[in-house]
Amino acid sequence: MLSVSEFTEVADRVWVARYEWYDVNVTVVEGDAGLLVVDTHASTEAAREVIADLRRLSSRDLVGIVNTHAHVDHVLGNHAFREEYGAVPITAHEVAAENTEPHNRELQQRAVAEGHHRADEIAATPLVSADHTFSSVTAIDLGDRAVELVHPGRGHTGGDLVVRLSDADVLLAGDLVEESGMPAYGDDSYPLEWPWSLDLVLELVGPGTVVVPGHGAPVDLDFVQEQRSAIGVVAQTIRDLAGRGVRADDALAATEWPYPREHLAHAVRRGYEQLPNASKRLPLA
Repeated sequence: MLSVSEFTEVADRVWVARYEWYDVNVTVVEGDAGLLVVDTHASTEAAREVIADLRRLSSRDLVGIVNTHAHVDHVLGNHAFREEYGAVPITAHEVAAENTEPHNRELQQRAVAEGHHRADEIAATPLVSADHTFSSVTAIDLGDRAVELVHPGRGHTGGDLVVRLSDADVLLAGDLVEESGMPAYGDDSYPLEWPWSLDLVLELVGPGTVVVPGHGAPVDLDFVQEQRSAIGVVAQTIRDLAGRGVRADDALAATEWPYPREHLAHAVRRGYEQLPNASKRLPLA
């Protein structure tokens, strides 16, 4: 893992910097109109580090920001970028924009209550939500290239998007794909729908596509297919256990899983909650 951030060109005028805190990726796309930043890190202070790196990379104007979803490590830098560059448009899926303030206000409070080592920094960061939203598909015009934004469905959150640059054969997958750790099932995840969303993502990925995950090193088609298969096993296992009448509280211990059990508590709870009643049998005695 990189301990010192620096932007690395992964395709034509597409640069990625990987930051040690959260091991999160920030991506910069250049077009004739200027620069587009995808995700902004986890606090005002952290985003200022990103901005300094961006200034070293290019003196071009920033013309837009994209948030791949509403989580802290992808949106809390929005305020710092607005301070530095003015009222640049911030684009996100409509659900992500709606959830940015309530989700992260709760996280700020929890960070303080739990004594997070950067709690003061997180809590002091003003929350800035996206002001340009969409429901299914949209595009950002950078002059000589179009940046496609697609909401493939719910998965890691209810408001995930992926960024497609067809001219460079690059896909920015946000946290629908993770390389440096297992997929993150949180209390706002949709474990039963995540495999279907990745099926749509895979329609945008070819043999030579560079896929940039939300966290970790760039990956390829094979990696995304393998992760989709494992996420699909999690979803199908939840359905099977519920259909056999296994209680949610007993599900983790009832069978083998493709990921460590200690990381799947939210997946199981959320999966059981999201199952239609017709898919659940009475609990086994």
